[in-house]
Amino acid sequence: MQKIVTLKEQGFADKDKFDYAPMDFEDAMDSYEKVLEIVGEICGDIVAPNAESVDAEGPKIVNNEVIYARGTQENLDALVKAGLMGITLPRKYEGLNFPIVPYIMAADIVSRADAGFVNIWGLQDCAETINEFASEDQKSRFLPRISNGETAAMDLTEPDAGSDLQAVQLKATLNEKDGKWYLNGVKRFITNGDGHVSLVLARSEAGTSDGRGLSMFIYDRNNKAVTIRRIENKMGIKGSPTCELVFKDAPAELVGDRKMGLIKYVMALMNGARLGIGAQSVGVSEAAYREAIAYADERKQFGKAIIEFPAVYEMVASMKARLDASRTLLYETARYVDIYKSYMHISETRQLTKEERSDMKYYQRLADFFTPLLKGMTSEYCNQLAYDSLQIHGGSGFMKDYPIERIYRDARITTIYEGTTQLQVVAAIRGVTTGAYLERIREFEAMTLKPELHGYRRTLIGMTEEYEKAVRQVVEVKDNEYIDFHARRMVEMAGHIIMGYLLLLDTERNDSFRLSTDVYIKMGRAENRARAEYISNFSIDDLGLFKPAQ
Repeated sequence: MQKIVTLKEQGFADKDKFDYAPMDFEDAMDSYEKVLEIVGEICGDIVAPNAESVDAEGPKIVNNEVIYARGTQENLDALVKAGLMGITLPRKYEGLNFPIVPYIMAADIVSRADAGFVNIWGLQDCAETINEFASEDQKSRFLPRISNGETAAMDLTEPDAGSDLQAVQLKATLNEKDGKWYLNGVKRFITNGDGHVSLVLARSEAGTSDGRGLSMFIYDRNNKAVTIRRIENKMGIKGSPTCELVFKDAPAELVGDRKMGLIKYVMALMNGARLGIGAQSVGVSEAAYREAIAYADERKQFGKAIIEFPAVYEMVASMKARLDASRTLLYETARYVDIYKSYMHISETRQLTKEERSDMKYYQRLADFFTPLLKGMTSEYCNQLAYDSLQIHGGSGFMKDYPIERIYRDARITTIYEGTTQLQVVAAIRGVTTGAYLERIREFEAMTLKPELHGYRRTLIGMTEEYEKAVRQVVEVKDNEYIDFHARRMVEMAGHIIMGYLLLLDTERNDSFRLSTDVYIKMGRAENRARAEYISNFSIDDLGLFKPAQ
């Protein structure tokens, strides 16, 4: 955090311009702590108690405008009043200029209170993309609005362009007479689709059919040129309005350069969103774990609390280990993103030194490889924890009498939106085949540990050797389809080792993590061994067993 704060605050120059800017590192850390306490209070006193009524009521359309559920509006009003919008934005745009780490911690807390609500509050992350790529004029007009409580949206998906964003067809036309861009077409599955400020991916180059013909635009809801066709009736996160939108000659502003919409800007936007889904997954996992503990402690069968039965306490311990592993990966990834983005912003004001450029590239590479790993692993664990928590509740969990029924439904989307787990694996497999994960694992391996923790490191070294062998067996076949087939196994093997090391480092700092470290490394070793065994007994000829009949 010392490095992150130093980069973010740039000599604490803002202290002379803004009375709420920190004077030094300790002052900055104190600010983060206080804000997180406020987030916790609002979530505990307002957001969490509203979650059930929001789930039942949901949003609706009135006069072509989305009206949130009563509880959702209360939540938003409370967080806006507390100044918790525009958390990461520069102070000159009325933001708090916080690093991403405390923002992600706040998102974790909000998600635990209500997973659906974080999809509205957390879309302030769109402002980060505007801050990175928009013109100074656009930043000065749109960013203060978000800092002061207006909501945002990212309009990417279309009926025929879900995961394949290269297929986007919403048309952007430049009117030569007035020099303005106009959008026409349909967007679907848009979270908070009636947000005040939307980032829209559209086809700006006539005659193109791939990603090189797409550009990014800002649409301002005040123009009232979009029709909300419907709010989707979803399985979970029901407080968050997911809309189908029709753009008809909707005026919009080009962000950055033409043709870079998907190639550059959406990739940055999606990486930020995936970090956010990681936080949401961890928050939902926390909620599921807390519900499981509470129920298992109070529910008595055969004369004792059910948590005293091995079948249950093993589930609870495994849940806690996966939760702690998820959170440590979330915060580690957020740190990587923080550092490289800070360097990127600094480079806009001065030339970076050779050492700074090297440092930025190092952390950007880590962020690029860890983000899909984070999103894939934490969202899958989130679903596992929700499943196990409901199982611990038994028949009661299947009823709407307990929050776990809602939490279980809310968890399901995390492995789907912002790129399914399968797509995260497609992004993460490069970290396997290029050796990027192994390189980071070796750095973890070399870190100083207390003598009593060396046994865990020896286990992780053994897991690493097993992982290297499995990767070598797959790559040596020299067939891309074969690599893709085993990609998830190899990515998860790397994930188990990395999360094991991160938990071990947490234990080095705080012994309260030792139990989770012990449980997680035992689980990870067993799961990696099963994946390695599967790979070693598989040949390229076996692929035919899985292919659909022609």
